[in-house]
Amino acid sequence: FAGSGVVHMTGGAVGLAIALVLGPRLGRFNKDGTANAIPGHNIPMGILGTVILFFGWFGFNPGSALGIQGAFIDLVSLAAANTLMAGAAGGLSAMLYMWLISPVKKPDPALSVNGVLAGLVAITAPCAFVTPISAVIIGLIAGVLVCLATFALEKMQIDDPVGAVPVHFVNGVWGVLAVGIFAAGNPDTAAWNGIDTAVTGLLYGGTAQIAAQFLEVISIAAFAFGLSYAFFAVLMRMGLLRSDPEAEMAGLDLPEMGIPGYVTDLPGLAGLTPQVGLAQPAASVLAAPVSK
Repeated sequence: FAGSGVVHMTGGAVGLAIALVLGPRLGRFNKDGTANAIPGHNIPMGILGTVILFFGWFGFNPGSALGIQGAFIDLVSLAAANTLMAGAAGGLSAMLYMWLISPVKKPDPALSVNGVLAGLVAITAPCAFVTPISAVIIGLIAGVLVCLATFALEKMQIDDPVGAVPVHFVNGVWGVLAVGIFAAGNPDTAAWNGIDTAVTGLLYGGTAQIAAQFLEVISIAAFAFGLSYAFFAVLMRMGLLRSDPEAEMAGLDLPEMGIPGYVTDLPGLAGLTPQVGLAQPAASVLAAPVSK
């Protein structure tokens, strides 16, 4: 409906191709196959970004219904409700999986927000075709899938720093297939793309739709991954894709952009070394006692 396949699966397949060609970051994996965590610098900012994305999804999914000639307002509202339910369910199931089932036994905030995104990705295709309870189920499964896929990539020593493959590719596939499973025969979905009957999935007696969804998955994965892998392999062979080891270890902000991205990247004591263009802290501030 709004892009689990053509948007998210495609992007995730390209991301997987790049990750395979580029290889892991220096120090990400040890010789014995164990992994070293390289965490992001700011978890709260990541959570804020997820909230902004969640809000934007209401333009992405319900907004797609407005592009349909003669669209019904209840179709728009259904897409909005399903988007909300699936995103919330994805975040909940990812958090509970990490907390109760995974070896970590902690409600990992990074994977929790990826669970929200996974639920949103998975509901993007079926948002206008399924009932709200089906949207919850789709989101719950998506949250678990993103955790399982993250662990699987780590075991295969595929370095995906932003979780593009678990969130977008894996759950893009799940979202496309979910149409063929959960589509409820909503009459408002008839007469699209030359089809004069409503879309009905396996759980509602339809058997043909799931075949079409599988064909979409295979077509997008083969085209996007195959073409991207070949393209980036050429760039890698030409030495145009990966930075040199020294720049990678130091951080790419200064070598690529000419300025450090964060004060912690500066030499010396972080935050206490005056830099050109930055006001020095007042002496009274430096001498002020710390309240207890």
